[in-house]
Amino acid sequence: MNVAITGGYVVPVAGEPIEGGTVLIQDGKIVAVGPDVEVPDGVPVVDAAGNWVLPGFVEAHGHLGVHEEGEGWAGQDTNEMTDPNGARLRALDAINAADQGFADALSGGVTTAVVKPGSGNVIGGQTVAVKCWGRTADEMLVRNPVSVKSALGENPKRVYGEQKKLPSTRQGVAAVIRDAFTKAQDYVAKRDEADGAFERNTTSEVLARVLSGELPWCQHCHRADDIATALRLADEFGYRLIVNHGTEGHLIADVLAERGIPVIIGPLFTSRSKVEVRNRSLRNPGILARAGVQIAITTDHPVVPIHFLVHQVTLAVKEGLDPKVGLESITVNPARIMGLDDRVGSLRPGLDGDVVIWSGDPLDVMSRALKVYVEGREVYRYSDGEEIVTNPFYTEP
Repeated sequence: MNVAITGGYVVPVAGEPIEGGTVLIQDGKIVAVGPDVEVPDGVPVVDAAGNWVLPGFVEAHGHLGVHEEGEGWAGQDTNEMTDPNGARLRALDAINAADQGFADALSGGVTTAVVKPGSGNVIGGQTVAVKCWGRTADEMLVRNPVSVKSALGENPKRVYGEQKKLPSTRQGVAAVIRDAFTKAQDYVAKRDEADGAFERNTTSEVLARVLSGELPWCQHCHRADDIATALRLADEFGYRLIVNHGTEGHLIADVLAERGIPVIIGPLFTSRSKVEVRNRSLRNPGILARAGVQIAITTDHPVVPIHFLVHQVTLAVKEGLDPKVGLESITVNPARIMGLDDRVGSLRPGLDGDVVIWSGDPLDVMSRALKVYVEGREVYRYSDGEEIVTNPFYTEP
């Protein structure tokens, strides 16, 4: 799809803002961003004068399409809580593109989401990055898999403790991870030595990709002691660690910064619903960022509705987060952390044409997304008090 968005206050995020700038999209890709961009004949022009123009936001950790709102058990496909080690499971296979959450995402300027299995299992499964518009997960696909999700702390020990089986303690949770990777190491050694036929194991194959560094390990952990366990396990097996949630990350911010461990923080709009989040604070993102930790902010949708992603940033800025870092935390940072920055996260040539026209500064709670483009196609607009989402199931190619 082709479109030129002209005359707006363009915020590439990865570069300096441009007053009266133009973003030119051709064949779904950004081809030019600047103050003096020549628009080819035949390319539709959208006047964004008086408005802000930004890249679509990137949600780094959510459950869009796998945890459908208002559907009860029928729409709950986040956790396969029958096996502590679900590495072979794929979020991609459970996404319902018709989930209302995708339309909500667009209304909040979110165009890309990393969908993750839940945290009921010690090893939840493989995560996937999708665009927030399309008929099927396959059409929406950005990258699969993106990482492997794992959980420490209360969730898995509660789920399996209630079943009177391993793990029922934090010791047990760590042991499940250690056993799984040890088995995967043995599997890799046998596979590499095999001459001819070899019996494959889908669980160990996935964990082998983590051990090789191909896939990062997204570790759900809230408490500082669980974060320390995550670091300990990563040291033992040498995989790339991404801390997810990091509620008490501010208590060991220097350790995370020194180790270069990114943190996907959130959700931030919830109560202290369990013991391990009793130190939840909107100051956490600012403390981590000032310590030198690369951060992204998440809604963990539907824990916090995904269209409130930018509002979490606003309140984190109110509590000390630098505004520039705030915008980075929902654009370039999640894209880099999740390995998607060759596709999304900023406005620069070569990236997907995912652009949002805002009525003003998106960190102002009174601003709203006026138009949303995914790969150059207008998929959402706000007009005369009405939100209009283009229905992907009835749209001409």
